[in-house]
Amino acid sequence: MFKDKVVVITGGAQGIGKCIAREFETQGAHCCIIDAKPGGHFVGDISKKEVLEEFSADVIKQYGRVDYLINNAAPLMKGIEECSYEEFQYALAVGVSAPFYLAKLFRDHFAKGASIINISSSRDRMSQAQTESYTAAKGGIAALTHALAVSFSGRVRVNSISPGWIDTDFAEYEGPDAYQQPAGRVGNPMDIANMVMFLCSDKAGFITGENICIDGGMTKQMIYHGDEGWSLGR
Repeated sequence: MFKDKVVVITGGAQGIGKCIAREFETQGAHCCIIDAKPGGHFVGDISKKEVLEEFSADVIKQYGRVDYLINNAAPLMKGIEECSYEEFQYALAVGVSAPFYLAKLFRDHFAKGASIINISSSRDRMSQAQTESYTAAKGGIAALTHALAVSFSGRVRVNSISPGWIDTDFAEYEGPDAYQQPAGRVGNPMDIANMVMFLCSDKAGFITGENICIDGGMTKQMIYHGDEGWSLGR
């Protein structure tokens, strides 16, 4: 299904992005990865406009088109007590501005049947204290998704995925860490990669502008102090 497709993945050298790239490559796709981590891919800081322009030009020069754009790179997570103005702006640049600008740069080069998948987070709808920069960026990309879906109507499908607790080392958890998710376990990168592959496939041809939360049901479970053994310690 994905043989010879051209896939652009931000943050594709590690974690969830690396797993997504591996799955596409296994099916014969060409993956164009940009990551700040050194390696055999395009190395760069996607918060910088000139880096995005250089990277996109390199992809177009090499392949002439883009079939799938996966905006996966993770923004900085800092809270209101420690996060500076500059750090907050950096988080938004990585998490919202870069996905927008890449969509704009590839606008005239998306192939027929193309898809954009934005990786948001379940933090786009719930929060821990001191996570403002990350949470704002993830909320922004979730909203950007349906705006792009309408603007690209009839040309490119645009969807987002909101992962919950994903252990990128595929560690298995027992006890409360596991059963606080109704699915009974912590997630792993394949849980997200599988949905990316589905949303990029023809099987998802009638899905656009949608956000899919993959969190083992964690955001759906109501928790009250003293209920089911839960206790709020303060």
